[in-house]
Amino acid sequence: MMLEEAFEEHAEVLAKVREGLMVDLRRAAELSEDALRRGNKLLVFGNGGSAADAQHFAAELVGRFERERRGLPALALTANSSSVTAVGNDYGYARVFDRQVEAFAVPGDVLIAISTSGNSENVVRAAKVGKALGCSVIGLTGEGGGKLAAECDVLLAIPSKRVSRIQEMHEICLHSLAGWLEAKLDSEGASDA
Repeated sequence: MMLEEAFEEHAEVLAKVREGLMVDLRRAAELSEDALRRGNKLLVFGNGGSAADAQHFAAELVGRFERERRGLPALALTANSSSVTAVGNDYGYARVFDRQVEAFAVPGDVLIAISTSGNSENVVRAAKVGKALGCSVIGLTGEGGGKLAAECDVLLAIPSKRVSRIQEMHEICLHSLAGWLEAKLDSEGASDA
């Protein structure tokens, strides 16, 4: 792929996301906002680049995105290497997220499950456990949604099969969510810093 083609493909996929996913993105934002207003939290997880996205998103909520405001409760289930490696060693890698969901999730929490294929076994298992515990699930996937689609209350399935484009769109969706939550939950009315 030539350098220019990456930009052209990015723009094409972004246009499809804007056209086809804005209603679902708003639903994801409102679901997350409602949970945080009730005193619940967001649990975010994925593998590889999706793990990095999970940590980045959680950090923007706990810390700040673009405004000064109170910290918002979000946990990246990829961030505690001792938990991930202990569960992986004792139970197998397929259990690294669902075991943490068992430990941390309570009814009303929102799970943000990220898998470009939608078929990552550990992500799908965690979504199923979360649903059984009374949590809502927002899925970020690629085209079609894979096995994760059946577990989601809101599915943001990026209309692409190319992992790089899917990850780019996941990032803009997560930044949009962070901006929404920061604006809606800024109880102190602090101005942009």
